[in-house]
Amino acid sequence: MSPQQLGSLAHIGFLMLPNFSMIAFANAVEPLRMANHLSRKRLYRWSLISSDGQPVAASNGLALAPTGEPGAPADYDLLIVCGGIQVREATTDAELAIIRKFAQAGVPLGGVCTGAFALAKAGVMNGYRSSIHWENLSAIREEFPKTQFSSELFVIDRDRLTCSGGTAPLDMMCTLIRHKGGKGLAADVSAQFIVDRIRDQHDHQHIPLLARVGTGHESLIDAALAMEMNIENPRPLDDLAAELGVSLRHLERLFKRYLGSTPAQYYLDLRLRRARELLLQTNMSVMEVTVATGFLSSSHFSKSYRNLFGYPPSRERQQLSLEAAIM
Repeated sequence: MSPQQLGSLAHIGFLMLPNFSMIAFANAVEPLRMANHLSRKRLYRWSLISSDGQPVAASNGLALAPTGEPGAPADYDLLIVCGGIQVREATTDAELAIIRKFAQAGVPLGGVCTGAFALAKAGVMNGYRSSIHWENLSAIREEFPKTQFSSELFVIDRDRLTCSGGTAPLDMMCTLIRHKGGKGLAADVSAQFIVDRIRDQHDHQHIPLLARVGTGHESLIDAALAMEMNIENPRPLDDLAAELGVSLRHLERLFKRYLGSTPAQYYLDLRLRRARELLLQTNMSVMEVTVATGFLSSSHFSKSYRNLFGYPPSRERQQLSLEAAIM
């Protein structure tokens, strides 16, 4: 979607699946309410939808009553599917029919937490990039190979807006608010919820390594942990493999199979993501961050940073200064 289209979204429907995540739902709705409150305008309105018109219980046992009509797609600018636990059982033919009806009407679709599963099950995510809670990443990639699932916090790909769980929907909604009400309003909404900064699509979910590779791969886990502990002074990979009692070739095979990367690339990305944290969360200069993340030259650091994030580290700091000035 273009910035103009994102800025035109006003009426958002939330399709509640049984056992949906209340925290993900709240973090999607509350920024809209706060945007209305701070702007003193009705920028957004929202409706809750259930497949049978009855209240739907979240995973914490609290039930919410529907306020919207699932049979009127033309009334909505966006439909967001709210998922949670046991999403396969929660996604019935009735929910799939609603999703397909909205898709056929040309309504943009979204999902929070595991809502992307229901979208993929409905067949409306083929050829799209998507985000989903990290616990579901491995299985869903196998089940829906025509969708490119990412570990990013949220993904906006054309007319599909998908988000992982927890607090990540707040960041996605603040992105929508920025396109509608400006950066200042988005920053003010974030500040109201005691959030230091609005994360973007370059931020990834923190996926516990054990969840990514499973048990029985101690060499891989130990290697990754050793890398995390040696950011400022990167360890030579040959030394790291020798210390773990495996060959470098064996380590490379493990990283490729379970993490989809080489040890060198994984180590480099780890250092660059740490650098981004320092740029966004501290007052360290770019040169100080360069040194703190083990780069020997600022040119190598800048080139590597641009290759991963699409822009130089100096832009990260400039953006942070701009947001601070707005607030």
